[in-house]
Amino acid sequence: MLKKFKIKTFGCQMNVYDSQRINDVFYKLGYKNTRIDQEADIYLINTCHIRDKAKQKLYSELGKIYIIKKNRLKNNLNTICIVAGCVAQAEGKEIFKRAPYVDIIVGSQSYQKLPYLIKRIQDKNKKNKLFIELDFEPKSKFDNLPKEKSLNEISSYLTIQEGCNKFCKFCVVPYTRGPEYSRSVDEIVNEAELLVKNGTKEIILLGQNVNAYHGLGPDNKEYNLGKLIYVLEKIKKLKRIRYMTAHPKDMHEDLYNAHRNLEKLMPFLHLPIQSGSNKILKAMNRNYTVEEYLKIINKVKECRKDIVFSSDFIVGYPGETNDDFQKTLDLVDKVKYVQSFSFIYSPRPGTMAYNLRDNYKEDEKKQRLNILQSKLRFYQENFNKNFVKKSLEVLFSNSSNEKKIQSLGYSQYMQLVRINNKKNMQGKIKNIRIKKSFYKSLEAISTV
Repeated sequence: MLKKFKIKTFGCQMNVYDSQRINDVFYKLGYKNTRIDQEADIYLINTCHIRDKAKQKLYSELGKIYIIKKNRLKNNLNTICIVAGCVAQAEGKEIFKRAPYVDIIVGSQSYQKLPYLIKRIQDKNKKNKLFIELDFEPKSKFDNLPKEKSLNEISSYLTIQEGCNKFCKFCVVPYTRGPEYSRSVDEIVNEAELLVKNGTKEIILLGQNVNAYHGLGPDNKEYNLGKLIYVLEKIKKLKRIRYMTAHPKDMHEDLYNAHRNLEKLMPFLHLPIQSGSNKILKAMNRNYTVEEYLKIINKVKECRKDIVFSSDFIVGYPGETNDDFQKTLDLVDKVKYVQSFSFIYSPRPGTMAYNLRDNYKEDEKKQRLNILQSKLRFYQENFNKNFVKKSLEVLFSNSSNEKKIQSLGYSQYMQLVRINNKKNMQGKIKNIRIKKSFYKSLEAISTV
């Protein structure tokens, strides 16, 4: 009888949310979580397919699991190995060929079928023990996942929208997550209220294009993200609301108004641009210009004076010249992002850009990435330095008990803040004075 499971998660926040829901599925089936690999009767890897490195991580991890599975079998202990998520969706049966000891492959929209698949694997009368579920049915996934929550988090992810209809030429999401689907307002509110009841103070709304949300409201009218946030803002014990990842093409008036009028909506917006060159943006099929993007930035600033921005950047996209790259650097100087994610372009099989000719060597791309990251780091460090000897509102979500209690939390601007304190601060929002700044974090003055 299976007793313990382990989930290893690679990739984005949506994968983290999915893993939490899979966690709920396993708990409902009577299994307990373990951190020890050798104890896991079920070992599930939830995968990401955005970059090639993520796929490499999967096969590296599967190699370790093979050894664990073999050693456990010597002690008459069976291990069910499951590959889930976007690599599962994209690679499918190829995973079985490379790693035949994998038992189940389940796509990102089929987690609700795990109890059925596990039961079939455990059926000793079944000769064929390879099972694969890769259909695109997000509605049935959300309808059939457990409603109760096994994990209680101070800051919780909540997926409201999945899939993508944008078809950026570099991106695999439309092929691994399917077309856009939005959950109903009632369903989201019910989950949010359950999270808050279990101790959540901050909810981060998730979607591949979260501001493309268009769910059905209780009045049978379509709600956009702005209207949804107005509804969630009324949950009394909910203190903070964030959302990601937004697409510049999907910003709208209700969302601008939410930034202007709602205190619970935090002044931090992740708005990826990918490149500062209109030529490259067009080649990527992003469907906006740098000028249009900057107008959006300025409009959001007009609504919320203290709002700050983060972004995603791709360096070395096929056709990117030195001039195109310089335009990206110029854009960074204009916006002064306080956080960012930046990567060298990674060709993904199945995307429109996969076969594009690339004339640049890897060393040149790495040099560009280093230059970009150096500039991004400069602005992030400067932003953090501005808060030394000043105060920030920090929601503390974690504490570690050693000789001193170190509490960790995030400011309204999504800065990681540490404080060594005599009291556990977990779950509290405190106005904290900052004494030191670092590249990616801040240190606060101890209170009591």
